[in-house]
Amino acid sequence: MTAEPAWCHGKPVGPIGFCEVCGRRGIPAEEPAAVSGTAPESTRRSVDLWGGDTDFHSLPAIEVPDPEKLVLTDPDYPERYRFCGHCSEPVGRAYAGEPAYAEGFCENCGEPFSFLPKLNRGDRVGDRYEVLGCFARGGLGWVYLAADTALGGQHVVLKGVINSGNTVLRELARVERDVLIRLDHPNIVRINDFAEHVPPGGDAPDTYLVMEYVGGRSLRDLLAEGPPPRVEHVIVYGRAILAALDYLHGEGLLYCDMKPDNVIHGDKRVKIIDLGAARAIGDRVNPPVDTEGFRAPKHELARYGATVRSDLHTVGRTLEVLLDAAAGDRGTGGVESLRRVIERAVAPYERRFATAAEMAEQLDGVRREILSLRDERPRPVPSPLFEDTAELLDAGLGAVPGLGHWLGGEPGGEQLDPGLPDPAGGAARLPVPRVAPDDPAAEFIAAAGAPGPQRWLDKLGMFGPPSAEIAFARTRALVALQDAGGAAQALSAAEELLGAEAARDWRAAWHHGLLALVRGDPGQAAAAFDRVHRSWPGELAPKLALGFCAELRGRTGEAERCYRSVWHRDHSQVSAAFGLARCLLRLRSRAAAVELLDAVPPISRHYDAARIAAVRIRIARLPSGPPDRDDFSDAARRLPELYLDREAQDRLEALVREAVLAGLPGDEGWDGGALLGGRVTERGLRALLEQSLRRLAEQAGNRNEHGVLVDLANAVRPRTRR
Repeated sequence: MTAEPAWCHGKPVGPIGFCEVCGRRGIPAEEPAAVSGTAPESTRRSVDLWGGDTDFHSLPAIEVPDPEKLVLTDPDYPERYRFCGHCSEPVGRAYAGEPAYAEGFCENCGEPFSFLPKLNRGDRVGDRYEVLGCFARGGLGWVYLAADTALGGQHVVLKGVINSGNTVLRELARVERDVLIRLDHPNIVRINDFAEHVPPGGDAPDTYLVMEYVGGRSLRDLLAEGPPPRVEHVIVYGRAILAALDYLHGEGLLYCDMKPDNVIHGDKRVKIIDLGAARAIGDRVNPPVDTEGFRAPKHELARYGATVRSDLHTVGRTLEVLLDAAAGDRGTGGVESLRRVIERAVAPYERRFATAAEMAEQLDGVRREILSLRDERPRPVPSPLFEDTAELLDAGLGAVPGLGHWLGGEPGGEQLDPGLPDPAGGAARLPVPRVAPDDPAAEFIAAAGAPGPQRWLDKLGMFGPPSAEIAFARTRALVALQDAGGAAQALSAAEELLGAEAARDWRAAWHHGLLALVRGDPGQAAAAFDRVHRSWPGELAPKLALGFCAELRGRTGEAERCYRSVWHRDHSQVSAAFGLARCLLRLRSRAAAVELLDAVPPISRHYDAARIAAVRIRIARLPSGPPDRDDFSDAARRLPELYLDREAQDRLEALVREAVLAGLPGDEGWDGGALLGGRVTERGLRALLEQSLRRLAEQAGNRNEHGVLVDLANAVRPRTRR
C-alpha cells in the first residue's frame, strides 16, 4: 500500500517535505472521516484493473492524431469561463455592444486578469522544453505542447496558470504540482518535471508542470466526432475512471472535476488528466473548481463539502453522457442495469455509492451481464452480498412423482405441472443476504447452524445482545414456517435497531419482499426487491427474485428476461434455469426448455433434478401439442442414464411407459430400446407398463393403495385370446 502522504494547512506537502505556508515539516494525514464516504482502510476494497491491457483492447481502435496538428492557430479563452480568480465574479464579458476583452481589471474587486496565452511558439521553458504552441485549455490555464530537447524532441505537455499573479490560483497550481509529483497510477497522467519561465517584461517567474503527452482523443471529442461507444465500452471507461479515483481517494485526495473532457482514450490505455481541481479529503478552505452539469448539487456541497460521494456523482454524470450517446443494445436488460448503476451514482447523498470500489463492483456485474446475454457464455463471480442457497426454486418439475400420481385415477399421458412454487414456498427458497461482519452476532450466526427453521429459531433466541442480523435471521426462519405475523414482528425489531438507516437499508427491503410473498402479495414483493436491485444493479439475487414475482403475476416475458440475465451469467444459478424453462414451456417451446436444462453443469447439486425435469418435459402433453416419437425416444435414452434409487427408477419408468402408450396409436414399429421394447407395439408397451405398475404396488403404504395399483396393472395388461 502507498505510504500515507504528508499534509499541512489542508494541502499536500511539497517534495522538500516542508509546508510552504508555515514552513513546518508535514505530518501524515489522518484517515478521512466516515462522513466523507470512504470506508476504514481495513475494510475498503481497492479497484482492480480487470487484467489491465486486456480490457483496454476491448475498446475500439482510434486514430491517434499528430499532436502538432492539434496546436491552435488562434487560441481564445471562452467568454463564459472568464471569472475573476479573486472574487469569482464574471470578467471580460461583452457588454452594451462592446466586445469582450481578454485582459483587464475586475470591476468588482480590482484584481487584474489575463486570459491570453503566456507562451508562444519557439519559447524555451527551463532551458529544455521548446514550445510548439497552445493546444488545449485546462481548469486553471492554457495547456501547451512542447518538445523535450534533452530527449530528442519527445512531445511533452506544459501547463501553467492563466492569472499567475493571482495568489489563490497560484496556490491551486501548487497543489496540483504537489499532488501529481507523488502519484503513480496507470490511469492518471504522469508528471515528469516542473520548470520556471520568466515572461517578457516580467519580474516573477511562472512555474509550469511538465507532463507526459497522452496521445489519443478525449471522450468529449469521441462523442462529438465519433465513433459512438458501445454500451460495454462505457463500462470500460467507467472502470478506468473509478480505478484512478479509487487510487486518489486512497491517497486522501478528491478529483472534483470529472467530465468527458478530462478522460483520454490513448493509444495504450485510458487516462484521466487535469488534476488542477484535486484537493485533500475534508478540505473546505480552497475554492472549488468544478463544472456545471457534472458537479454534485449545491445544497449537498454546502452541507458536506466535496466528498468521495460528490466525486462519484461526477463519474455518474460522465457515464450518463456516454451512455446517452452509446450505440447498440439500448433495450437489453443489461443496459437497464447500467442505467441503475448510474442512477445510484447521481442519487441523493445518502443513497449514493460510498466508495469507488463499491460502484466499480456493480459495474463489473453489469458488464458480465451484458456480455453473457450477448454471447451466452457464463461469467460467474461469488456475490459479496448474498450466499448461495441449497434450495431450488421448483415445486416438483425436477422430482419423480410419488405414488399419488397413480392412486388418483387411470394411467395416461401426463398433464405437466411446470412446478411454479407458491409465493410463500418460493420465499424460503430465495438467496440469503450475507451477515454484516460488524454485527455483534456475526460469529454466533456463522457457528450456530441448524437443520430446520424451528430449531434455528430456538438457537437464535440464545443470543442476548441486540442484533439486527439476529432479527433478520428470525424473519427468514419465520418466513420458512410461513408465519407472516411473527416474521413481521421480527422485521420490525430489525428496523428498530437500524433506526433512521432502516428506510435505506437494502437488507430491510429484501426482507420486506420475503414478507410480502408469505402474505401472498407478489406485487408488493416485486416493489421491495426492485429497491434492492436499484441499490445493487450488478447483483444476481434481486433479478432472480424479480423474475419469480413476475412469474407469479403472469408476466411471462418479464420473468423470462430476468431469469435469462441470471442464468446466462452464472450456470450455478439453477433456480433461474428452472424459472426460464417454465417460461419457455408457457411459450410453447419444449425443445428449448430441454436444451436449457441440459446446460446445467454436472457439478451442480441440482444436476439430477434438471435431468429428471428434461425427461418429464419430453413425455408431457403441453399447450404446444402432444409429444412425438422423437420425444419418446429421447426420454427412453435419457432415463437409464439417471442416478436414481430403485423406487424412483420404477416410478419414472412407469411414467414414461404410460405416456408412450397414451400417445402411441398409429405409430408402432420403431426401436424403443430396453425401456420401451426393441420394436415398439401397443401390446409390448402394455406388458411393460403392467410390470412397472406391479413393482409400484410393492411400494404401497397400505392394503388399499396396493389394491389400487394392482387393479391398474390388471387394467392395462395385454388382452389374451380365448
